[in-house]
Amino acid sequence: MNELYKALGDISSIRRQVAHSTEFRGYGPATLAATSGLAIVAAGTQAIWLPDAANHIAAYLVLWISTAILSAGLIGVQMVTRTHRIHSGMADEMIRMAVEQFLPSAGAGVLLTIALVRAVPSAQWMLPGLWQVIFSLGVFSSCRFLSRPMLAAGVWYLFSGLICISLGDSHAFSPWTMGIPYGVGQLLVAGILHFTAEEGGDES
Repeated sequence: MNELYKALGDISSIRRQVAHSTEFRGYGPATLAATSGLAIVAAGTQAIWLPDAANHIAAYLVLWISTAILSAGLIGVQMVTRTHRIHSGMADEMIRMAVEQFLPSAGAGVLLTIALVRAVPSAQWMLPGLWQVIFSLGVFSSCRFLSRPMLAAGVWYLFSGLICISLGDSHAFSPWTMGIPYGVGQLLVAGILHFTAEEGGDES
């Protein structure tokens, strides 16, 4: 039995190594483009219904956190089905790897938001820019198993976040400090995925 367990462990280790050396194609371009649309819709909603977001932080957070959760849900569901179709026998390893790459930045974003909202209200204006910087770190981390052009998306989110922070608190809660970076950024990601999928012969 010990030899059987050892053999199963070796097989599992080999599968993980193969997964880490395989380009992940579980993200669908159409779904990423849809999340770009969600960001624009959320920005438009804020512009109409929440013009003074700086004095209604709770509503602002509900709007954008809900948008992020909805986007993550769409990506997650589509990622599972697409990964099982494309990566077949390695699907579970590939999904686990994708989640592990992005989870630290997502967790850091959640904890940072809680810390600023509860302990440092005067610094809340930095949240949009910090969210984008943290998101860029998740993209950079994921680039280890995505196509090389995806680095451009990480650079976009990094610099858009820094620009938002440099604008100062007077423009921090403008709907477009979130709408434009994520609208353009997710569309950029979708375009890169579509281009690389065509090169690899995959369907969108």
